[in-house]
Amino acid sequence: MVADKDLTAALTALVAVGRRSSVARNLQGDVEQRLLQSIVDATASLFDAEGSSIALFETDPDRLEIRVAAGAQGAGAIGLSVKPSEGIAGFVFSTGQALAVTDVASDSRFDLEAAEKTGYVPRSIAAAPLLDEEGSVGVLQVLDKRGSESFSLRDMELLAIFARQATTAITAARVQRDSVRLLREVLGQIAGGSVTEAQVEVLVSEATRALDDQPDIPFWRLVDYVGLLRGLGERELALVTQILEVVARHAQGAHRRA
Repeated sequence: MVADKDLTAALTALVAVGRRSSVARNLQGDVEQRLLQSIVDATASLFDAEGSSIALFETDPDRLEIRVAAGAQGAGAIGLSVKPSEGIAGFVFSTGQALAVTDVASDSRFDLEAAEKTGYVPRSIAAAPLLDEEGSVGVLQVLDKRGSESFSLRDMELLAIFARQATTAITAARVQRDSVRLLREVLGQIAGGSVTEAQVEVLVSEATRALDDQPDIPFWRLVDYVGLLRGLGERELALVTQILEVVARHAQGAHRRA
């Protein structure tokens, strides 16, 4: 049995986590999507390729779903999903091994039907797995280099670098996306029973209620402004930080006097 003081301390910590998570989710916006898009844009440009895409593993049902794409032949692939064990992407995802295929038509792993749905059937493909500590989370693919019929060893080394960057972006973004699941698990351990996602959302809601009753005033407006400050230089950020420190100290003093 958890002691009352331990339970209180744990719930206080969880409230802080919930509050920070809520703020972070507001700040995050579509960061993951924009980061992944920048990676496939850079990949298509570097390889002078007809297309480049990132497919991420999703559940219910299990599938690889193309989230972002770039290049002249990439747009038609967005939203397409295939089974995680089928096609060249499925092979790379399930084995965790990068692969370059010069003539896809002669490769039994190539999924012609899936390619036709995108409106473009490539001649050659290079693919690298997106690997985190737990395994594959997706696949980065490049279609048809314009200046060559095949992908070199150097090409595959570069593709692996881009894949690592994509994995880092995905991992960072999913820390916030998975916060509710993590809170539910911890609450379940403390309470000694099952806790639903709805109950966790209530906790987060209650934790943030004191910040502002309305999403457009004044705390969440400040959060929005902080999100816009990401493009500032070091001097400007230092100035903003100093101003916020003065305001925070004033707020703390006012709270003590109240």
